[in-house]
Amino acid sequence: MDVRWRDRLEGKATPELEHEIDVFETQLRLRKEGKIEDKLFAETRLRRGAYGQRYDNGKRWDGEKDQTLAFPCGDLTKGPETVWDAPGMVRLKIPFGALTADQLDVLADCAEEYSDEILHVTTRQDIQLHFIHIDDTPDLFRRLAAVGITTREACGNSVRNVTGCPIAGVCKTEAFDVSPYAAALTHYFLGHPDTQDFGRKFKIAFSGCATEACGLALMHDIGLVAVTRAGDDGLEQRGFEFYVGGGLGAVPHQALLLDGFVPEAELLPLSQAVCRVFARHGEKANRARARLKFLVKKLGFDEFRRMVLEEKAKIPVEERWTSWIPDVAAHDRPKKPPSALIRKAGDAAFDAWFATNVHAQRQAGYSVVSVTMPLGDFTPDQSRGLADIAREFTGDAIRLTVEQNLVLRWVPDGDVPAIYRRLVALGLGEAGAETIVDVTSCPGTDTCKLGISASRGLAGELRTRLAARSAGHDAAVGSLRIKVSGCFNSCGQHHVADLGFLGVQRNVDGRRVPHFQVVLGGQWRENAGQFGLAIGAVPSKRIPEVVDRITERYANERTAGDTFQTFIKRVGKSKIRDMLSDLMDVPSYELARELYHDWADPREYGIGDIGVGECAGEIVSVAKFGLSDGERVAFEASEKLENGDVVGAAQGAFAAMLLAAKALVRAQTFDIGDDPAKIIAEFRARYYDTQLFFDKYAGGKFAHYFFRLAERDLSLATAQDAHHWVEEAQLFIEAAYACEARLNQSQGGTAA
Repeated sequence: MDVRWRDRLEGKATPELEHEIDVFETQLRLRKEGKIEDKLFAETRLRRGAYGQRYDNGKRWDGEKDQTLAFPCGDLTKGPETVWDAPGMVRLKIPFGALTADQLDVLADCAEEYSDEILHVTTRQDIQLHFIHIDDTPDLFRRLAAVGITTREACGNSVRNVTGCPIAGVCKTEAFDVSPYAAALTHYFLGHPDTQDFGRKFKIAFSGCATEACGLALMHDIGLVAVTRAGDDGLEQRGFEFYVGGGLGAVPHQALLLDGFVPEAELLPLSQAVCRVFARHGEKANRARARLKFLVKKLGFDEFRRMVLEEKAKIPVEERWTSWIPDVAAHDRPKKPPSALIRKAGDAAFDAWFATNVHAQRQAGYSVVSVTMPLGDFTPDQSRGLADIAREFTGDAIRLTVEQNLVLRWVPDGDVPAIYRRLVALGLGEAGAETIVDVTSCPGTDTCKLGISASRGLAGELRTRLAARSAGHDAAVGSLRIKVSGCFNSCGQHHVADLGFLGVQRNVDGRRVPHFQVVLGGQWRENAGQFGLAIGAVPSKRIPEVVDRITERYANERTAGDTFQTFIKRVGKSKIRDMLSDLMDVPSYELARELYHDWADPREYGIGDIGVGECAGEIVSVAKFGLSDGERVAFEASEKLENGDVVGAAQGAFAAMLLAAKALVRAQTFDIGDDPAKIIAEFRARYYDTQLFFDKYAGGKFAHYFFRLAERDLSLATAQDAHHWVEEAQLFIEAAYACEARLNQSQGGTAA
């Protein structure tokens, strides 16, 4: 082991961080010697940001491809050298996306020396480095810690990166700058004993105002929206609307308002009380039900609120709750005085970039410059170039965004043209930030072991096509957001996009075909004010045509004042689905081979994982007809929900699940009628008890959706209940499709 970096950097980081890294290095050595059990070390490395990644797609790594996890997860049967030679991913923790120029330089060095020379911006304002050998992680951690970056609790069952508005402090519509509050909460919870016993991850976000999208507060475990009011002394008092229980994932929940005004002095203790209740009462055994949103639903909101307030009253008062408040002045200051912009006439490229990537601050003479990073990626040389720009023009006024870009704040207006030229020289001068061109995507099948479809491949294709004709976009179309997730976990945040896409797969004649569910109705603004629902699955290679048809119809048929959400509701999802129905049909392999390949991958989809079965027999066809019926009924349930028929939507969700379950049962026996009790019993016996329905990663959680809904009194459904159940029905049907495909492949083309 090379201890050079330990010696060179001794004393550069806080003693606490240095000690933690030393402890991790010891644990790493003991694990390699077999002296620490796998389960314990897995959580240890996750809490240090060291995460397993997929590398079986052959795209970005040339090493051996005989493992599916980069870091060990218990399988040492092939010998420790084989397992430990696999590369992995490290996620850094960048609170509210704030970076310094020195940090950008060190990030560049680390990406160059340890990874595949790509720095990836995530949808939580983090940085991820991929293809890192675990033996290099202690030195990597030390180099990052020396410039104030930690990886602690960037993964694992912990408080993840606290996100916040990237233009906080310079925004025209904010109540006040939330950055100091996000910083205080980050440091308070980092390693806090009350946050070490969670059943799952915990996410917090800050927003400076209620109407914009910057903080996405309503999709978080704790969402905090800045507000002010007059105090008893007549002076302005700062506080927060305090939301709890939000989250995306497989079934999204919108956060609920716990308190309409929490004074700044109460921010930390109330957040701590929520964490204590979650740690004490949250699910531990079933990870699929272990997020805070499920605890809130299980207890009921009133009871949850009572427990939180009771817990808060018990917590011993800490000086740290308020000691930081005198330091809540603006988080960063300008490096240079304000100046006036002088534009050169006739520079069309600059004009296009300026229109989308430059926004005036509330401080006269300054602007925010958005640096567009396609797919969230930038290189070490670009990182160093950005650091140089910041040192010259803005100082450490740098933020990452949840849209996977970077913004430079406090740019003097007169320096905007010079910065543009520097960005162009770095290859970072693309226009289109915060437009339809600026597609957000999770890693998908590139590096995520849960990826089903190539979200990055699709996002890259959409970006290329949309950018090529961006000048001709209707203004309303240009303002839309597209977000792509490679699986149901919603890391690409597809639920809150105008046009969302969720990776799934279908089985056609024994071959798997990559698909994306088309999700409509989501709302990005108002802090993720509305979640969308899927209207149907389309082959991955046809998604660009989906985007073209929907956006063209929106441009041609929208009325004055139409938002995209009101337009979709007025036209109706049924008509939108009808417009796309021909794209949903999949011809045979011989007639449309391109559909059997995913984006940016020359191999036939699924080769190496599932094999190729023979043409499906009659029973498989019957099963697939039934699954298709279930999908249709689930869609109809979403329409009923949209039209205010809450009970009808709830009943439709259950009917859709019942059809899918019946379809699978009929794949084993035709002796099944329409009695729900019998279908449930047969499905449980044939698919749940035998674990045939179980997914490698999700286990039987989708079956639990079905069983629980069967026990509900659907006539008592609320709108929120019905929304969740429609989502669960769609997920259950996707799991049924996957189950049918596995059986078909394993039995040589027949699921009987």
